[in-house]
Amino acid sequence: MSADPIKTPSRRLLLLAAAIAMIAAGSVAVTGIVNRADASRKLVQWTDQHAIPTVQLAALDHGSGQQDLTLPGDIQPFNKALINARVSGYLKSWQNDIGAHVKAGDVLASIDTPDLDQQYSQGQADLATATANAQLAAVTAQRWTTLVKSQWVSRQAADDKTGAAVATNATMQSATANVKRLQAMETFKSIVAPFDGVVTERNTDVGALINAGSSTGTALFEVSDLHKVRIYVQVPQAFAGQLHPGLNANFEMPQYPGQQFDASVVTMSHAMIASSRSMLVELQADNTEGKYFAGAYCQVHFQLPSDPNVVRVPATALVPANNGTDVAVMGAGNKVQLKPVQLGRDFGDSVEVVAGLSTTDRVIDSPPETLQTGDQVQLAATQPPSSQHVAAR
Repeated sequence: MSADPIKTPSRRLLLLAAAIAMIAAGSVAVTGIVNRADASRKLVQWTDQHAIPTVQLAALDHGSGQQDLTLPGDIQPFNKALINARVSGYLKSWQNDIGAHVKAGDVLASIDTPDLDQQYSQGQADLATATANAQLAAVTAQRWTTLVKSQWVSRQAADDKTGAAVATNATMQSATANVKRLQAMETFKSIVAPFDGVVTERNTDVGALINAGSSTGTALFEVSDLHKVRIYVQVPQAFAGQLHPGLNANFEMPQYPGQQFDASVVTMSHAMIASSRSMLVELQADNTEGKYFAGAYCQVHFQLPSDPNVVRVPATALVPANNGTDVAVMGAGNKVQLKPVQLGRDFGDSVEVVAGLSTTDRVIDSPPETLQTGDQVQLAATQPPSSQHVAAR
């Protein structure tokens, strides 16, 4: 039994198979090249996209119609007098203690002055002597003048008597003035209130040694006129130009929580305190109900017109610079521009920009440290609030 002979493929079939294999290999190669090029293109796009910084815009607060300026104030009486003794002695009695309402001329205390009393008695005696001498000298001068006419005495002797009369009369006038002075000093034995008010201090007691004058230390009494009060406020230089007499304000005190009281600006010092660069401003308030106390602390609220060009930006938007502070602004074509700005009040989490920034500027919040003018940036996509966040609100 003979085996079947092996058939050799024809040349045509071999060429066809080779062509098909080459086409398949080429397709695989082309597909790989295309996929690699597409991946490379996407990688370049991703790299270029992430090379541009992504930023967010800051929320700005533009100036409103009014701005509230709150400053500490010091309440003082409309009038205040520190009362010292004009005569020395011992305190005999006092009639009004602290808190007493007094009228002008009411006696606050009395001083026992034995030395002054003796000086007054001596002055009266000296005046009586001087008066007698003056009267005698006047009579003598008149007599000698008459004797001159009959030539019983010389003209020189008569002139001497006339001169002596004039001198003794001057001595009498001096003694009279001294008695009047001592009489005036006697009236100071009673310490009286200079005006209607309240006794706010009493620094003496019965039997205390009293020395005349204000250089001896603490005043004996203090009387304060509290029908109106003066409120003194130190206003920073940046706001001093917005205040003027007649401007209304209100204030509050710790002892009356939740209550506000009216006051008005009456005058300004027109001079800056060098240590604080602030101006002393005086307000006045009516105190008919007696609620305001001398020396009390208060907080004064001024309603000042706001500058519409003032922009309030977050503190995170500020960029420290060599000569001050800059703000990064997104300009045309999403290119960055660093603007130097002048700052106003600092609120901690935000700051007022009083110059250098327009109300239409798009300010970049938390700009990268390497950001420079002319750099390209892109805005971060705004994420819509989730349903859970909306429900929570």
